[in-house]
Amino acid sequence: MTRAQELAEYLAGTESLAIICHDNPDPDCIASALALSAIAEWCGVADTELFYGGMISHQQNRAFVNLLHLNLAHTEEFVRDDFDKIAFVDHATPAGHTELESVEPDIVIDHHSTEAPECDFVDLRDEYGATASILVEYLRELGTKMNVQLGSALLFALHRERIDYIRGPTTHEYEAALYVYGHADLELLERLYGAAFSPSTVDAISEAIRNRVQRGATLATSAGRTTERDALAQAADYLLNVEGVDTVLVFGVVDSAVEMSARSIDPRVHAGNVLQQAFDDVGSAGGHADMAGAQIPLGLFADSDADDEELVDFASRRVVHRFFDALHLERGEE
Repeated sequence: MTRAQELAEYLAGTESLAIICHDNPDPDCIASALALSAIAEWCGVADTELFYGGMISHQQNRAFVNLLHLNLAHTEEFVRDDFDKIAFVDHATPAGHTELESVEPDIVIDHHSTEAPECDFVDLRDEYGATASILVEYLRELGTKMNVQLGSALLFALHRERIDYIRGPTTHEYEAALYVYGHADLELLERLYGAAFSPSTVDAISEAIRNRVQRGATLATSAGRTTERDALAQAADYLLNVEGVDTVLVFGVVDSAVEMSARSIDPRVHAGNVLQQAFDDVGSAGGHADMAGAQIPLGLFADSDADDEELVDFASRRVVHRFFDALHLERGEE
């Protein structure tokens, strides 16, 4: 029996399913949730709802949800007793990934390297480049009908998750993309790639460019205080194009935390492991060899009465020191 068939058997007789995306979900997470919803409907689940925490702030992600008319509820509306089963997609545990920290899943489907949670159905495949690739396999094996909305969502997610198939794709992403291609609205996807930057995103990227510190082929920089969490990843992708740079960390203060996004094309550097080594003792961190993220409560650096500008500056210096130290790069004056 395939994993898809096992999942279908597990969902048989289920009346209601909540699919929980990780906070601030990206297209891979959202499209995977949408695919699992289609599978649940195919299995006879009468009520399936998709939830997310945090915000959808990246301009393309907002356009993704709006243009595809995706129906997502915020986790503030989630009531555990309303659902027979709970599924996590693109994340495996509540801690550090969702605002619903007390909720334990029955189903977990993810492509990140993590310790397998104790639940009824678990499919973790870190040899895959996207959770969407796993869900496309399920759709193919079960013969689940795919409409334009789902095909477009999955193709966009596969493309975005692997950064135009340049950094770290696997054959699974190519195979999945080929399967969903014929169901996608390519004109709509072209509109998604043309989604405009907000002025706040431009400001954050500009600040990251201005503040960059480089040691050898590694670059670290602060975007300062920003409301645009996703601008950190966009700035990291952009700065990876700097000549002679193969590893980048961009961080910024978002609300009451220091948020970080790392990228690397150096085969000797595992970005997720580096961030864990540097920041796991003071926050949460993890990810892939080529892309990773971390979060530290801002309060660890000073009390709440501290001057905000000085606090952000001090936090920035500490983050840069920890990051370069984790890479065994000699400290210099910041």
